[in-house]
Amino acid sequence: MIQQQDFEVIIVGGSYSGLSAAMSLGRSLRQVLVIDSGLPCNRQTPHSHNFITHDGEVPAVISAKAKVQVDFYDTVQFHTTLAISCTKTASGFEVTTASGSTFTGKKILFATGVKDLLPSIPGFSECWGISVIHCPYCHGYEVKAEKTAVIGNGELGFEYVKMISNWTKDLKLLTNGKSILTSAQLQTLKKKNIEVVEEEIDSFIHESGKIEEIIFKDRSKIDVKAIYARPPFEQHCLLPIELGCELTETGLIKVDMFQKTTIDGIYACGDSCIQARSVAMAVSSGSFAGASINKTLIDENFV
Repeated sequence: MIQQQDFEVIIVGGSYSGLSAAMSLGRSLRQVLVIDSGLPCNRQTPHSHNFITHDGEVPAVISAKAKVQVDFYDTVQFHTTLAISCTKTASGFEVTTASGSTFTGKKILFATGVKDLLPSIPGFSECWGISVIHCPYCHGYEVKAEKTAVIGNGELGFEYVKMISNWTKDLKLLTNGKSILTSAQLQTLKKKNIEVVEEEIDSFIHESGKIEEIIFKDRSKIDVKAIYARPPFEQHCLLPIELGCELTETGLIKVDMFQKTTIDGIYACGDSCIQARSVAMAVSSGSFAGASINKTLIDENFV
């Protein structure tokens, strides 16, 4: 039970970026509350990579260790629940949680990430983060030189499969319907021995999330070891939008170089506002957001 009601900073979201911001602020002697539901978007991913000192670690182990370290600072408190409403007040913000508690803070930091809108292809969600992956920098080394499919179409699909060709030459581009690739793009892919498959995908055959075959609507199939896909996403938490924070054209929270949103007193960090989705990037943006908020509080009080 949280006895304290008033904080200098309320962080909504306690995964990698939120914990990183909490450490930065806690070490700055700020009174901080972290509200988190305990459901990070990468909870199904078996291993995290490309994060120095944590390469190959289980994501949940990284966050658990981080929480223990942040909890060391008595300036930071945790509340495991959902933030369901947030309103602007004369002195800052008021946050209400699903548990019925209400807290106030001078500044709000949203570290709430995004929610992937997975297609209704049977087997896709079970393989997501395991053998259906989105980032070659996070997972490409582990499936290098393997039989790989890339789901995409048009310019985005072409650029995506071009990038993945750095990790494997055994590639197929699945447009999941009629191709909208240009003639020049098709010629380039043919020259690179990258087959373009236009047939619609029916289902994925897998074993505990490890892809074995892709079945198409015409009942043809291909065997692969990895699939790259970039499903659309939306903000995991709608509170920033309800508060008036602007989004970018791609649906991310718009922030400036100091992680400030377009609404005074509201900040964002992590996957909710950065294009490059990785644990390392989330930690970096959270640490900087914490320092930025602390500097703002110093400036406001030093008068």
